[in-house]
Formats: sequence, structure tokens, C-alpha cells
Amino acid sequence: MNTQEAKIVLEAALLTAEQPLAVTQLRRLFPEELDDETVRVLLEDLRRDWAGRGIELVPLASGWRFQSTAAMTPYLDRLHPEKPPKYSRAILETLAIVAYRQPVTRGDIEEIRGVSVSSPVIKTLEERGWIEAIGHREAPGRPALFATTPAFLDDFGLRSLQELPPIGVDSETGDAKPELPLSGAGITATPAPAGPPGLQADLIDAIPTTEALTETNSSL
Repeated sequence: MNTQEAKIVLEAALLTAEQPLAVTQLRRLFPEELDDETVRVLLEDLRRDWAGRGIELVPLASGWRFQSTAAMTPYLDRLHPEKPPKYSRAILETLAIVAYRQPVTRGDIEEIRGVSVSSPVIKTLEERGWIEAIGHREAPGRPALFATTPAFLDDFGLRSLQELPPIGVDSETGDAKPELPLSGAGITATPAPAGPPGLQADLIDAIPTTEALTETNSSL
């Protein structure tokens, strides 16, 4: 099988897959032995072939997938007019804290936010598949330690946590401002009142609370 034929096989598998496919899975497409590096070279070549079109091939934490480009979102939304899910400021701030400070306990989150974290907030993030308990801290009560999941990386269009946007600084207040790539997850943040004066500055204002954030990386 030559290079072009191999790319056609990869293309067919990725276009018909419901989930991202890892390199180890894609290797099984070929009867002859192909190492990981050869498959990655073919994928990068295929990625270039699709450049400039309405569909792009992207690498994510759990594998590779074809998805629509951000430029296609306004048009595709006309076929799927349903609104993206809305999450409260408390949920999105909690997610930002877990993403940037993991592993963290519920107490750590409450210390950073300056307010208590209700059980429904944690439950919502767990049901969405974005965070999970990965162990317990050796402290009184052995509180659960939370971290993000591979699904979080996939939904936010990231290959690893190192691709999270860096924490910047608000030019007016000097507060730290981490920013999750929400546009990649099709999320709308619901308006909410500002937090109490005692909020710590580390991870506050991570999420816009009034701007509608629309989906930019819908998968096929």
C-alpha cells in the first residue's frame, strides 16, 4: 500500500468514526506493520490536505478527529438552531479552578472562590464528564481530590493541559485571569452577580458571565 492509499484509508476511518481515534487504533487499519511515527506523519499530511476547507483534522487528547472549522459555525447553526448549554458562573469558575490548580479538594475550591461550593456544582461537572475524583488527600475526613478528564480536553479542543491559555493579569485590577477556551465547547455562560469582596484573586473572573459563547468545533 502506497502513501496515498494509506491516507485514503485513514480518511475513511476518521470521517466515519463517532469518537476521536488514537494512533494505536489507526495502526490496526493496516495489515502491514506501521509504527506510530509513520501513522502520525500520514495524519499530518492528511491534515494539510484538508487545510483551507470547511472541515479540519485535529489532534486531541484522546486521538484525531475531523470537525467543522470555526468559520462554518454561523452556517451550521442554521441547521441546528438549538442553543448551547448554559452554565452558571459558579460552575465555570469551579471548572477553571480544577483545570488550573488540579488536583484540588472541594475545600481548596471554596478557599479560592471565597464562597461555599454546593454539591450540585460538583455533580454537574462530574455528569458532564469534565472532572472526576482521582483520589483522596491524607487529611482529616480524607477529602476527594478532583482533576479534569480526557473528555474535558476533547470538548475544549486541547491535546494536553499544557495547551490551556496562560493566566493573564487584568490591566485594571491586577487580578489573575485564567481563560478556558469555552468557544470550543459550545458553552454559554449565564449572567450572575459579582462575587463577594473577599474573593481571592488567583482564579476569579475566569469566565465571561454576560457574553454568549458559541460552538466553534462541532465534530462530524
